[in-house]
Amino acid sequence: MSTIRRFVVAIGAIGVVTILGVAGYMVLGFTFLEALYQTVTTVATVGFREVRPLSTAGELFTIVLITLGVGVVLYNLTVMVETITEGEVRRYFERRRMDKRITAMSGHVIICGHGRVGRSAREHLKAIGAKVVVVDTEAERVIHLEDPYLIGNCTQDEVLRAAGIERARALIATLETDADTVYLTLSARAIRPDLVIIARARTVDSKEKLVLAGATRAVNPQLIGGRRMAAFALNAHVAEFLDVVMHDEEFDFRIEQVRILAESPLCGRTLGEADLEAASGVRVLAYRPGPRLPFAPHPPPETVLAAGSVVIVFGTMAQVDVLTDLGAVPSASAPIGPASGLGVPSSSATPHGSAVQPDAAAGAGGATAAARN
Repeated sequence: MSTIRRFVVAIGAIGVVTILGVAGYMVLGFTFLEALYQTVTTVATVGFREVRPLSTAGELFTIVLITLGVGVVLYNLTVMVETITEGEVRRYFERRRMDKRITAMSGHVIICGHGRVGRSAREHLKAIGAKVVVVDTEAERVIHLEDPYLIGNCTQDEVLRAAGIERARALIATLETDADTVYLTLSARAIRPDLVIIARARTVDSKEKLVLAGATRAVNPQLIGGRRMAAFALNAHVAEFLDVVMHDEEFDFRIEQVRILAESPLCGRTLGEADLEAASGVRVLAYRPGPRLPFAPHPPPETVLAAGSVVIVFGTMAQVDVLTDLGAVPSASAPIGPASGLGVPSSSATPHGSAVQPDAAAGAGGATAAARN
């Protein structure tokens, strides 16, 4: 029975007992006011003396009325206590359930802030099969989610730890202010020096500060939105193709990043010797020899696959899985963080026309788990 129905029943029970008591005492010769007074004092068990001396029938009726009244009062108290404590109890058990789900997770993405940007990020991550944990200070933003969530301030270390930051693959910060985002970035970086941290910058000036605070990448949605609109205006087919490749779940082809470990059979071989296209079917688009180094688009066959390098490939997920089997990074040991190739090359290390733009590289849709950071 719902809380509202219990309230209705409780109020109705009080009304019925009161009507029965007034009617009974009036039958015994009381006036309406006397009968009402006698009923209230009897049901409330306050112990005032009777308005009139009671006959044997009156005493028997009063015993019955007291019994009914005490039962109704106890029921009303029960409803009141349940109403007060039910929400707390429900939240407690919901929190325990969420804690268990989060504790069992690893390789997930923590989304701090579930506003428009955070919600969009969560929806895309879920569409591509990623695991997410959402953290927000406002319960109404998250209580309807099927994904694990926390209600709390994610600038606090204990909240980040409760969200499983030690086991997380990445953190997306979309808080209300850049100051909060900087503080969150500092806290997350202190706990996990190797964590991929993507921070939303509300202003262009904040991007550099967020990177200095430890963000792997600072993203300004307005800036990126403007660039995308310009791209659609001037290069509509290219922009649409990239949109389909990166965001259309029904399109089988993807641009993915794969990482070469020192123990990989591919390490030390040239692209020509490895012949990744013939071995797996993927097309190599770019090569990055190390973190924060510039990309080399369309690398020549003599390019050596160094330990820790990242190869950007185009192909189906099945083809990327074949590449994983050939010796790219297994998912269990794939390191994450600045070494994942998500770092921004410095301007001095990026000659004009020799490297992919950082924002374009970041759009490469998320790392592939095994061979994908």
